[in-house]
Amino acid sequence: MAQSLATFAGGCFWCMVKPFHRYEGVLAVISGYTGGDIANPSYEQVCTNTTGHREAVQITFDDEIISYSELLNIFWRQIDPTDSGGQFFDRGESYKTAIFYHTAEQLELAEQSKSDLEDLGKFGKSIATDILPAKAFYEAEEGHQDYYLKNPAHYNRYANGSGRERFKSDNWSEEV
Repeated sequence: MAQSLATFAGGCFWCMVKPFHRYEGVLAVISGYTGGDIANPSYEQVCTNTTGHREAVQITFDDEIISYSELLNIFWRQIDPTDSGGQFFDRGESYKTAIFYHTAEQLELAEQSKSDLEDLGKFGKSIATDILPAKAFYEAEEGHQDYYLKNPAHYNRYANGSGRERFKSDNWSEEV
């Protein structure tokens, strides 16, 4: 088994775990913070939008079963890639989207997938998702891990009420 890491910021990390959990080859999906310069930030610190960190998920995957390109495809279908100010009703630096690459190959694949999405012209606006080198990843507090499993009613209200689920159904006909 060849384990690899993928790190994606897609707005609220609660909504970014469930989509990846269901795929064979995905070994772990951890909610956390990355991209900033403060070590071991708390949720409260990150929410101030002064740490440089973004809410993100770090995925450990078996790249012999699921490819990084497949994970990118799943990622794009969870977000509004044209929103440069956050995601849905979550606004600010900590909710901006990004692909954090761990290798030169991941950088190349991320850039190609972003270019392909741009070329589709699907959204009528430029793709605003950043592609950045991976930095230290800090695991979020336990209450944020697997939130959709621990608090399904609140998770569903949040995912629907934020506009995320509507955006996904309006823009992607196929289930990913």
